[in-house]
Amino acid sequence: MGKNKKMTLKSASRIQSHADKTGKNLRFKTRAQRAASRNKK
Repeated sequence: MGKNKKMTLKSASRIQSHADKTGKNLRFKTRAQRAASRNKK
């Protein structure tokens, strides 16, 4: 992601899907979902 771009629910969902398929970045997907939830408010 570029500078000053906030994590969106769509982006977090994409990251989570990829992490589930590959078995990699499992901790990052959790952080992405949290960031998206915070940015939604």
